[in-house]
Amino acid sequence: MPKHTTAADRDLLGELGVDTAPAKVKKLSPKEERIIAGFEEIERFAEEQGRAPQHGEDRDIFERLYAVRLDQLRESEECRAVLAELDSQGLLDTEVDASPVTDKDIDDEALLASLGVSTSSEGDITQLTHVRSQKDIKAAEEVAQRTPCEDFDSFKLIFDNVQHDLDTGTRQTLKYQDNAAINQGDLFILDGHKVLVAEMGDSFVGDHGRPDCRLRVIYDNATESDLLMRSLQRALNKDKASRRITTPDLGPLFDGIEEDELLTGYIYVLRSKSDHPFIADNRQIIHKIGVTGGDVESRIANAKKDPTYLLAEVEIAQTFKLMNINRKKLESLLHKFFSDARLDLEFEDRFGNPVKPKEWFLVPLNVIEEVVDKIQAGIIDQFQYDRQTASLTRIEDAISD
Repeated sequence: MPKHTTAADRDLLGELGVDTAPAKVKKLSPKEERIIAGFEEIERFAEEQGRAPQHGEDRDIFERLYAVRLDQLRESEECRAVLAELDSQGLLDTEVDASPVTDKDIDDEALLASLGVSTSSEGDITQLTHVRSQKDIKAAEEVAQRTPCEDFDSFKLIFDNVQHDLDTGTRQTLKYQDNAAINQGDLFILDGHKVLVAEMGDSFVGDHGRPDCRLRVIYDNATESDLLMRSLQRALNKDKASRRITTPDLGPLFDGIEEDELLTGYIYVLRSKSDHPFIADNRQIIHKIGVTGGDVESRIANAKKDPTYLLAEVEIAQTFKLMNINRKKLESLLHKFFSDARLDLEFEDRFGNPVKPKEWFLVPLNVIEEVVDKIQAGIIDQFQYDRQTASLTRIEDAISD
């Protein structure tokens, strides 16, 4: 029937025997909506594959799940009644071709648990609540495969010192940023344990053309894992309580500083509290990097009135002490090193004048800390910043690639 009909149209349709009463839309209960949603996933699989999902250990993990779910839907009179008018492919009446070793041989709830699926205490298919992605399951399995660390004595002191630094405030913990760079020597908190990236293997191109490498990861409970960097990243992403342990304020830059030498300033790293949409969306990786000879707190006191600070309040993300260092040259070195990652943003100051900040960069905090470490070690000239991976790469490796 046309979308808009007049009274005359309705009278004419009535004379022709056409029911002009508006169709009643049945309101579905939450339980019925879950049944239909679960069945629609099976239908999509059948449309894409040209067949119903099948059981068997050689089948894709989601195909096995759909096969179990379809069996349960078939066996439930309630589910069949809800889906009767929706089953255009006749899936509820089609037998599934099982492989020699079938998923029916074990309890459905046990299978669902092994597939990473959470169900209600009654095991009701209509209460299916969550399915982990294949990547999450693979990452969790790899991280879980830990073996005793035979040389843990050589790492125990590191963990003890890290805990002491955390207790005294020398080190801090920061929320792990999704897929943030991981480097040798990095420390994290994962599933309640301190984690040290002790070794990194050669880089290679992994799934989806992204760089990856094999890691040796040591845990503070005297175990270790041989896993991929991407697997560790996924595990850190998944653990909502995961943290990155910062490098400590190592005191004055460069070795050989005598106690009677004077403090000449600080490297400071700031994070903006601006409500600018781009800054708000990327707040955790946008940092101002500067060097000052005075107190950092005093320097940022009027930040919200200063275009240098994006006319907004800022917070101090990290500071590093300097001794007998030419502050201007050091600041120039840092800005030049991260020049490719400089924030490209222009806005108006309170007088309407265009302002383009020069000391703000799209760089994760852990990478800035790593650069300071390289400067302190005198090897910063061997590295460059890779914007694509948000990490440092050796210049010789970049040339060979």
